[in-house]
Amino acid sequence: MVKKSDSDKKSKQKIMSKAELEKVLLNNFVNLQRVLTNLSIKFEDLSNNMSKLLQLFEISAKNFAERYSGEPGQTSSDKEFLKKLDSLLEQNKTIAKGIMLMEEKVRHRNPPSPGTPNQRQGFEGMAKSRPLPKF
Repeated sequence: MVKKSDSDKKSKQKIMSKAELEKVLLNNFVNLQRVLTNLSIKFEDLSNNMSKLLQLFEISAKNFAERYSGEPGQTSSDKEFLKKLDSLLEQNKTIAKGIMLMEEKVRHRNPPSPGTPNQRQGFEGMAKSRPLPKF
């Protein structure tokens, strides 16, 4: 293996003049400024996007707080639904009371015959049910 001397290494390296060196340094400096400018623009865009995202979170938090500030889990549509459900429940209670009164009247009008099973005692005089129509 042959060792290269220092003079061989210097001869292979490109020797630049002072003007060429200044030109290369100036070119590198300009490129570095371009990169830094682009980087600062990207950071500004990122900052704007983060500000918009924070505003969105603030608006969402305010809406969430307004929506659920009353009773937990109840919005205006939920309250309307609960009112309708309560009204339906009251109607069902009224209908159930009416059916019980009708059943009592039918029971007192037709005394149970000895051979009739206990389950059908109050419903003997009623019409037989028909199947529902198919659509």
